[in-house]
Amino acid sequence: MDTLLIIINVAVLLGLAAVLFFMQKKHVSFSKRVFTALGMGIVLGYLIHLLYGIDSEITTTTMDWYSIFGTGYVRLLQMVVMPLVFISIVGAFTKMKLTKNIGKISFLVIGILLGTTAISAAIGIGATVGFGLDGVQLTEGEAEASRNVELADRVTQVEGMTIPQQLLQMIPSNPFADLTGARPTSTIAVVIFAAFLGVAYLGVRRKQPEQAETFAKIIDSLYAIIMRIVTLVLRLTPYGILALIAKVAATSNYEAIVALGKFVIASYVALILMFIVHLVLLAMAGLNPVQYVKKGFPALLFAFTSRSSAGTLPLNIKAQTKDLGVSDGVANFAGPFSLSIGQNGCAGIYPAMLAVMVAPTVGIDPLSPSFILTLIVVVMISSFGVAGVGGGATFASLIVLSVMDLPLAIVGLLISVEPLIDMGRTALNVSGGMTTGVLTSRINGDFDKNVYDEKEIAAEA
Repeated sequence: MDTLLIIINVAVLLGLAAVLFFMQKKHVSFSKRVFTALGMGIVLGYLIHLLYGIDSEITTTTMDWYSIFGTGYVRLLQMVVMPLVFISIVGAFTKMKLTKNIGKISFLVIGILLGTTAISAAIGIGATVGFGLDGVQLTEGEAEASRNVELADRVTQVEGMTIPQQLLQMIPSNPFADLTGARPTSTIAVVIFAAFLGVAYLGVRRKQPEQAETFAKIIDSLYAIIMRIVTLVLRLTPYGILALIAKVAATSNYEAIVALGKFVIASYVALILMFIVHLVLLAMAGLNPVQYVKKGFPALLFAFTSRSSAGTLPLNIKAQTKDLGVSDGVANFAGPFSLSIGQNGCAGIYPAMLAVMVAPTVGIDPLSPSFILTLIVVVMISSFGVAGVGGGATFASLIVLSVMDLPLAIVGLLISVEPLIDMGRTALNVSGGMTTGVLTSRINGDFDKNVYDEKEIAAEA
């Protein structure tokens, strides 16, 4: 009987996927198909949750099959992330227009990412204090205890690490190992290696222009091939989102969410406020925030459902260059850098909230100016090297709490609501990267406002 029900559940998913395929054949816009997939996924997942519960064998096995579509799609995107990060950064150096302003662009990208992270940390502190969140009220159940045991290994990696030691972890000693994502700081290590390669290219171009031209052509060819792979994978986006959101809706612990509802609400209030800050910054730059939301919606929606900033990188870069008017060079800097520097949600708001919640348990006044200022600075520095995949916020929080000499156990006590909050955090991370690209390109003078103001989304065409 159970096997029959599982087959029916999978058949329903395939049927809904067929509906999406039919919509594609009828040339329904990409954003409408993505939004339809989101709605169908929520309904399907919640029905499975109601019929079988989150602990039943039927739900577990069904989600294993759904993962072929959902997790499989995310892995296809992650497959090209490291090559795309590497080629994007090197390619940015080989573009003549960018290399003339490479120092200015690097300064702007990193500066805006860190600046918005500082603002997000301040908003996280304000939300925690405003909602009166207190780490003392959290209780440890069986799941939380198991989570803290799992975190023990990660704690040993960061416990007692000083800020200089954290910065040292970002420097690549074996870039080929980092290209495999072997370390939590692999992404920033690949960015640094690619930047060194780009600087070397500039030197060769001055002294040996023929060799430099050959190298640039190779990089351009590789970039074109990788982006073609990205295009092929992105066509699967509606199907991936359908399966991903169905799994989230089916396996979420709604009782735990209600029990920790105050923390969930406070988190989303902080995330929404920071998203509004992004829109305000764009408005101050003379750009229509509504256009940004419309053009960036597919990337933000995928980030929300997949919980992977790294997996969203191809969509991030495509949205910047094709829809938001950002130059290729700037987008190829802002996108990869935003994976591991200044993630507003995972490395900004979340660690700050946890630190304020747990500070009173060790006799620290979280409202003292010295504590707040120190926390914001630590959050900014610790935002370097945070992995842009699910779990990056946990790593960032462990680093911040360790440096501030605060108890680390609170990280494991929020496991039941972690997936729900991580969805919003990831979307904010991606928004921070796209906003940085737009603002940097605008300031640098290579921004195409006509593309930004275009009503149609290029990806849909």
